[in-house]
Amino acid sequence: MPWFIQEGESISREEIEMACRRLIDEARARRGGELKRVLLLPPDITRAHCGAGWIAETFYRLLPESDVHLIPTLGQHVPHTDEDNRWMFGSFPLERIHVHDWRNGVTHLGTIPAARVKESTGGKADWEIPVELNTMTVTEKWDLIINIGHVVPHEVLGFANHNKNYFIGLGGKETICASHLAAGVYGIENNLGNLITPLRACYNWAEEQFLGHLPHVYMMLTMKRDKENRLVHSGVYVGDDQETYLAAAEASRDQNITVFDQPVKKIVAVMQADEFRATWVANKAVYRTRMAMADGGELLIIAPGVERFGEQQEVDELIRKYGYCGTPKVLELYKKERDLQDLAHGAAHLMHGSSEGRFTIRYAPGGLTREEVEGVCYEYADLQEALARYNPETMNEGWNTMPDGEEVFFISTPSAGLWAAKEKMQC
Repeated sequence: MPWFIQEGESISREEIEMACRRLIDEARARRGGELKRVLLLPPDITRAHCGAGWIAETFYRLLPESDVHLIPTLGQHVPHTDEDNRWMFGSFPLERIHVHDWRNGVTHLGTIPAARVKESTGGKADWEIPVELNTMTVTEKWDLIINIGHVVPHEVLGFANHNKNYFIGLGGKETICASHLAAGVYGIENNLGNLITPLRACYNWAEEQFLGHLPHVYMMLTMKRDKENRLVHSGVYVGDDQETYLAAAEASRDQNITVFDQPVKKIVAVMQADEFRATWVANKAVYRTRMAMADGGELLIIAPGVERFGEQQEVDELIRKYGYCGTPKVLELYKKERDLQDLAHGAAHLMHGSSEGRFTIRYAPGGLTREEVEGVCYEYADLQEALARYNPETMNEGWNTMPDGEEVFFISTPSAGLWAAKEKMQC
């Protein structure tokens, strides 16, 4: 059963800070002791808009007598700079913010058997998934671990957060690669917006098997658009079980999925410069809108902060080498190319980021040239021209008719939802 749930049309920062205090009180009562050492596990900067940064800072202020540490659940994303951490986590001491090292900072806990993966995916994936997690998290003594995050439709796990923060956010290379490839071959559109995807089912089993020793609790947030089209908090879900996740995911499914009667011919999406610096993360614009796009339509992604493709140099090189060339081609290449096999999560990313030839993906990046963008099988748009025509400061959230009569659907925060034509919805 959840520890507690708070829902509303618009939950204020003050109310969320009160929920943080209640969580601490509940933890003290349930754990039956002092909270001498506390670990916070918020998402990284690419999900900063959900408020996880100031929530982590709130917990730090509420625990002045505790030894509080923090690990952004980066997965294999680029580690935060000190400037990033100050921007996101405010007064939280930099020396207590630790970097997750997905290659060298993990401990092997066990394996999700190949038979379980095969059964879960209906035979589409038939390999085991090693479970490697952040060593500091799973081997050091903690009195409480608070796992903070935003529950929103997600391309790999149906909905983000909950134990995703462990198995991807704090996962090792082998876990991340095997997991992403399994989700990729199962199909991104079979995952999006579903409460329990095959990979989520595998992670639920792994949590029961390998994480039972952790004194942890999830603080999951939902957000939605209010009457003025502002993104506001709509739910706080606190607990340490599957029921808490399901309550949050069901709320997100109701609030964060926009269904169109007909596919959309043109969508313009903005990826904020302070959160999205690589197509690896900015491609959330592709993932969250692909089921809404009409065949032959166009998705324009305005991404002033994008300056590279991959989060690591070797993944960036992989994307530049093969491009977003479509699932059949990627799978063909994967069978014979050693670099794709070694970076299987990169192969999955190439599948997820392709329109499979159905619609045009056009990027307007701040730090990539036309040649670079077109070299990875996307189309290019000049950033200043795109901003002049589709000014985020003046565009309406949703439908817009441009002066020349062009109709476009504008999305200011693609990472906060899922858009789909009715014919594509399965959940």
